[in-house]
Amino acid sequence: MNVVTLLPAGSVRDRVLDAAGFALCVALMIIDVARTPDADVTVVSVGAVVLAAAPVLLRRKAPVAALTLAMLLLLAVMSGAGIYVTIAGPAMICAYALAEDRGRRAALVAGALALPLVVLILQVYSPHGYLTWDTAKNLAFVAIPLALGVAAHDRRAYTAALVDRAESAERTREEEALRRVGEERLRIARDVHDVVAHAMVAINVQAGVGAHLLDRDPDQARSTLREIKRVSGASLDDLRSVLGLLREEGVEAVTAAPVRPTQGMAGIEELREGLGSAGVELDVDVDPAVGALPAAIDATGYRIVQEALTNVLRHAGPTTARVRVAHRDDRIVIEVENDRGSGPAPDGRAGSGNGLRGMRERAAAVGGSFEAGPRDGGGWRVAASLPVGVP
Repeated sequence: MNVVTLLPAGSVRDRVLDAAGFALCVALMIIDVARTPDADVTVVSVGAVVLAAAPVLLRRKAPVAALTLAMLLLLAVMSGAGIYVTIAGPAMICAYALAEDRGRRAALVAGALALPLVVLILQVYSPHGYLTWDTAKNLAFVAIPLALGVAAHDRRAYTAALVDRAESAERTREEEALRRVGEERLRIARDVHDVVAHAMVAINVQAGVGAHLLDRDPDQARSTLREIKRVSGASLDDLRSVLGLLREEGVEAVTAAPVRPTQGMAGIEELREGLGSAGVELDVDVDPAVGALPAAIDATGYRIVQEALTNVLRHAGPTTARVRVAHRDDRIVIEVENDRGSGPAPDGRAGSGNGLRGMRERAAAVGGSFEAGPRDGGGWRVAASLPVGVP
């Protein structure tokens, strides 16, 4: 197995770049030695050149030590090799690496320590005067790599911040999507509960009436069976419209039969016939000022009324019930009341059972309020207040 394959791609690339930088510094300094009249390519000069370039290999793991060695080994190169033009190469590379890795503060400290040393070396070894272009050029060899390293460090930090912000935004979007999915699942579960509970209670009551009349009044029993068929068919259509929200997009969705829209407040009148066949006399009074409602309020109001009337069937049996829908200020007020029936009375614990809890959750989901409890003189009352301003 190749050893390179055991190393991360970034580590291999860094090793190659370090080796290339080291080789380039050595080659340039040897060429400088060969072209300098007062210098010779000897074992000492080559050794000094290799030693001076060695800190380049340490710049990633120990940037501070690498820059310190590079600055101190300048004296060795000038003394052993006798060159001055290319000796700054390793120190410039190490200065850039230090600033890129540690940032602005480390670069300022390194510059404050390196500049006096450069000035001292120029005073001792440079044949040029102190206040000359040669001095400014050598000082720039210290400042420019540090400035470029700081720029690279800041750019990398900015890029990392952008990536972190994007990842945070993505996580937020995913959490929001999961929250919305959870809310939608809960809403669909409530709709399924309301549709199935209303249908099963109505069918159960009507089936009992039909069984009771089968021998005494066959015509009325057959009418009850037809009503059971109508209620079950309408409930299946309503359930299909709810579950249609879960249908995946694609060919099946396009070729499937159309799904009827979710019921709204206008569908309250349709509940009268089914309840009447089950022995519940329903009086519906909808304020004309209600008008068109937002979709969420329209569907929520209908489901609250449907579930309240289902509870009337379940707990009161044959009785009289009233539905009132009125527009007051910026809210829709819904009241469902029933008189004492022939069935068992509610236990009086407001909020017990899935029906009452579901109605309360529906009202709260659109910013409304809900209350339920027994009436004075018998029966039960359910009241909900829903804001019209919810889109």
